[in-house]
Amino acid sequence: MKNFLELIKHCLGDIRQIMPWDLEERLQRNPALLLVDVREPEEFAAMHISGSLSIPRGILESACEWDYEETVPELVQARDREVVVVCRSGHRSVLAAHSMIVLGYENVVSLKSGLRGWKDDEQPLVDQCGNQVDLDDADLYFTPSLRPEQMRPRAH
Repeated sequence: MKNFLELIKHCLGDIRQIMPWDLEERLQRNPALLLVDVREPEEFAAMHISGSLSIPRGILESACEWDYEETVPELVQARDREVVVVCRSGHRSVLAAHSMIVLGYENVVSLKSGLRGWKDDEQPLVDQCGNQVDLDDADLYFTPSLRPEQMRPRAH
């Protein structure tokens, strides 16, 4: 049985990743690049890269296909388009990019380090109204906050 990080590592064999500064260059070079943010709707509303398409990880596969309630036509038609998948830390985006490759997307990559890395590279983020997010606020937002019951029990 694999754990979460082992699953990510397994999928990395099939996908490519880019760093935040590479994404900045790609966005300048290719305005038609499709940014797919696979975080949950409330995460996307709090902050995202301007121009991103919000497609939560839980509905991604059906959003990529015609004839589903979750179908997103722009995404379905992007199989030969340059696609960069983003999430908070770069883990969910690896899984999402892997699924998209299996579904026939030809030019899809994952943003290594996710929006945390994008923010660390001091790249802009916007909220649901399109207002610039203060990077200090983003710092707090991206700081993990585990509850005690979420932590691995200590061995006795």
